[in-house]
Amino acid sequence: MNSPDQPAWLHKVQWTAEGLVPVIAQEYGSGKVLMFAWMNREALKLTADTGTAVYWSRSRNKLWHKGEESGHVQKVHEIRLDCDEDVLLLTVEQVGGIACHTGRHNCFFQKLNQGEWVTDQPVLKDPKEIYHE
Repeated sequence: MNSPDQPAWLHKVQWTAEGLVPVIAQEYGSGKVLMFAWMNREALKLTADTGTAVYWSRSRNKLWHKGEESGHVQKVHEIRLDCDEDVLLLTVEQVGGIACHTGRHNCFFQKLNQGEWVTDQPVLKDPKEIYHE
């Protein structure tokens, strides 16, 4: 699926059979993991070109510009590729302080505690207010 019109650096990434790569978004400054998502080649190129995170939505089968509906854009400070060249790490500034569609700061708000999943982070903004449902 390599294309001559794509930059050479895109070809170094070890894409899945579906043409995707897993991506971890980490908060610039705090180092906190905000979320996990997927990118295809176009999403990664757009992210590098624009300086804002663009992902591939597997459920919607389309590009997803983070913050396109919520306004909670991720400004990319750095893009890193792991040692196996099959996982990306984005260091981002999370505009608005909310990365999760549930209205929380990050997507990892459930913790296993004595055999039960416990929510340990508050909703910062009602998703109905964010997404105008």
